[in-house]
Amino acid sequence: MGSKVTKAPKIKANRLSFPERIGNAFSAFAKRFVDGSLGTKLSHFIFGAGNFYHKQYMKGFLFLLIQAGILALMIFCPSINGTPYGWKALQNLSLRNVSDGGDFDPLTGQFTSGSDCKLMVLFGFVTIAMIVIYFLVWNLNIASSYKSDMDRKVGKKPSTFREDLRDLLDGKFHVLMLTPTCIAATLFTILPTIFMIALAFTTYNQQDMNDLGTNLFHWNGLQNFRAVFTGEGSLGVEIHARFLPVLGWTFIWAIFATLTCYFGGIILALLINKKGLKGKKLFRTVFILTVAVPQFISLLAVRNLLGQYGPINSMLMDLGLTAAPIGFLGLNPSDSEMLAKVMVIIINMWVGIPYTMLMTSGILMNIPADLYEAARVDGASTVKMFFKITLPYVIFVTTPYLISSFIGNINSFNSIFLLTGGGPTYTGYQAGGTDLLVTWLYKVTIDQGSYNTGAVIGIFTFLITATITLITYRRSKAYNEEDTFQ
Repeated sequence: MGSKVTKAPKIKANRLSFPERIGNAFSAFAKRFVDGSLGTKLSHFIFGAGNFYHKQYMKGFLFLLIQAGILALMIFCPSINGTPYGWKALQNLSLRNVSDGGDFDPLTGQFTSGSDCKLMVLFGFVTIAMIVIYFLVWNLNIASSYKSDMDRKVGKKPSTFREDLRDLLDGKFHVLMLTPTCIAATLFTILPTIFMIALAFTTYNQQDMNDLGTNLFHWNGLQNFRAVFTGEGSLGVEIHARFLPVLGWTFIWAIFATLTCYFGGIILALLINKKGLKGKKLFRTVFILTVAVPQFISLLAVRNLLGQYGPINSMLMDLGLTAAPIGFLGLNPSDSEMLAKVMVIIINMWVGIPYTMLMTSGILMNIPADLYEAARVDGASTVKMFFKITLPYVIFVTTPYLISSFIGNINSFNSIFLLTGGGPTYTGYQAGGTDLLVTWLYKVTIDQGSYNTGAVIGIFTFLITATITLITYRRSKAYNEEDTFQ
């Protein structure tokens, strides 16, 4: 059945170990210091000295300006709302010397002013980021001077600032475009993520802080993580009781939501693209409407249809099929948890299958017709061709999508929160019968104000999704055999 594609043997490159790479980096750095000019040697202490040495005044001035700015922030420690940057921010990061810093008002029961530990932690990490940037620029300024040294050795004139700008718009255009993205990702993704992870190791609990009337909290190590498994503390008892059930349901939901939408989309694409089918455009339009309409509108509409006083329950009661409303979505504590879980999986198919259908339709059109012709000549049935040709080809191409869909379903907030609200609820527990880790995280932080515990749940969610993504993708054919298909 068709000829197999012969794969070229893979040649493994000799990869250096991490200690060897570190050793080579230090060797190259030492060589650069020894072989460099006087300007390059001075660049190790004064930014831009090498550029001034090579008469690259504008570049040297920019490097020197960056060094002076960062050192000024570190030494003079400017503050915002009484919380400083610089070396004082590093000192405050320990949270050992925090105090209320103000007067207690007996009428309100609160301190009129005080230390804000949130800002202390945040500014501490911002200061660490500035130190990292300082050393990155330090290395760039040395490399720039050393490059000018090498240019002079081969008889070339060191590049001017104008020539460097032209190079940024030509040979290094990718650097010009990616640098703002990297800066934005650092400011709005990496630093906030590190800050939220840090809260998992503190006593930051909004309820306790409101009772004290301060913004004070301290580091408590792994105590919050232990509470998840041992049930330490009042909140720890509830977290411990619900963590494993919620984790198990999160996996069950992700598996069923992914597979039903994935294979349902493939089957639907095959039916719509079947030769001889009339009204293909009409069928495609009907299913594409679910993509065109915002998902939250579709989910809220279904919630109203299946609600306790919705038209579905009213119709069933009018027909005499039920004596009381059916709790399809577990909106009441007495409703069936199992029914609510089944319903959210079925409803999710309505909003998820069309995406897979659209993607699979394009893939089906690109499967070589020769494969099917050869299979028919060999006497293969339609079912066999589906399992031997169509399905392997689609899976090969869509493996990254399948993995990302599974991870997306683990973090599927809308489908659960808008349909069931996590219900049916349990007395005393924040997590309901259909809550996922992500919806539980929302309740723990927004409703309960337990930001430290919410950060712990967020870390567990990240570790689960990151581990699954790395393992499955690295083991998939889409990664290991991306240039071939057979």
